[in-house]
Amino acid sequence: MIIKKVWAVYFSPTGTTQKVVTEIADLIAKKLNAERKDFDFTLPKARTGIMRFSEDDFVVFGTPVYAGRVPNVLLKYLETVKGSGTASAPVVLFGNRHYDDALIELRDILEKNGFHTAAAAAFIGEHSFSDILARGRPDEADMTIACDFAEKIAAKLQVIADISTVAPIHVEGVPHPYGGYYQPRDRRGNPVDIRKVKPLTNADCSDCKICAEVCPMGSISHENVREYTGICIKCGACSKKCPENAKYYDDAKYLYHKHELEEGLIERAEPEIFLV
Repeated sequence: MIIKKVWAVYFSPTGTTQKVVTEIADLIAKKLNAERKDFDFTLPKARTGIMRFSEDDFVVFGTPVYAGRVPNVLLKYLETVKGSGTASAPVVLFGNRHYDDALIELRDILEKNGFHTAAAAAFIGEHSFSDILARGRPDEADMTIACDFAEKIAAKLQVIADISTVAPIHVEGVPHPYGGYYQPRDRRGNPVDIRKVKPLTNADCSDCKICAEVCPMGSISHENVREYTGICIKCGACSKKCPENAKYYDDAKYLYHKHELEEGLIERAEPEIFLV
């Protein structure tokens, strides 16, 4: 099949998903002598209108994993991303725990919206809650796997005559209806609910406004960065990108869950790739 454009499409508050998706797209485009394009829908202003892709595009489509699933705040928007028999590869990034049903969910969203999934992958990124858990990932070893994955995709696309004849890529996960969202629990087995927790701002804040500019929900007031005007999805963008390290959490349940993850998930998770 002939691919004219290779797209890197991603939601990436802290840059880990972007790093993997763009590397894969770059190499596929080079192998196929195709044009390279990006669509970053991390910020609210990008999630307006309908994004359409053509039959001669290839889309590497990436999201992070939140609670074992595609971030639920994106689901309504993702319904508006449309393919026209477009070949694609869903990619998810998880924080060293597991991707659970996120990859199969993203695959199904793309298939429903007019894409044909020819490959898929789950990679590891530094956890949004932590600067310890999966620190520095995706790292050099991860990116080597990403490059190998891209080369294999390019080779497959060169021998597939008609992408519509290819069945949806098989991936690990529970088919729809998917499993529930991951629920952290305390040592007594009681649910730990941190959905309404928001970061605080300490005296080191220089009022540079970076946190307000990078919040993917547009929830941090530009006039007063200590004020929240909407939901917080605990993506880590404001805390990890703050030059003064002024954003922090003091909620006991949040800190318990953070430490539980850091102490319990010390074994290195490895990427998983799926190819036709």
